[in-house]
Amino acid sequence: MNKDLTYDSAYSELNEILAALQSEETGLDQLSEKLKRAAELTEFCKTKLRSIEMDIEKISPSEQ
Repeated sequence: MNKDLTYDSAYSELNEILAALQSEETGLDQLSEKLKRAAELTEFCKTKLRSIEMDIEKISPSEQ
């Protein structure tokens, strides 16, 4: 995964992949590559969101 990748760029790339898949112009070889990349980007985004959530909890812990 690219070290310079940001959440916004990953999310944008995921939307591009989705649009390509919905256009039905993606060949089988490309489909496999796009799905693998989408899985990588999804995992990156989940990790980034979890990290941000933990940072927010440190700043403003919720009352339990």
